[in-house]
Amino acid sequence: MATATYTVKGMTCGHCVSSVKEEVGEVAGITSVEVDLASGLLTVESDSPVDTAKIVSAVEEAGYEVANPA
Repeated sequence: MATATYTVKGMTCGHCVSSVKEEVGEVAGITSVEVDLASGLLTVESDSPVDTAKIVSAVEEAGYEVANPA
């Protein structure tokens, strides 16, 4: 099991959180997605490491930006 964290910029409400969770949750291999609105922290769990570009793309699809993607 792999865990990765990202900081998402631009979220302002619960709907923002839902959008990010939905898009990131659709990435193949993702088993769990947690988003903290106050800190902007996105925590992703997966069976094996997931390409950061796929996470960044999913966040952008939801309309937000990942700060300092690794």
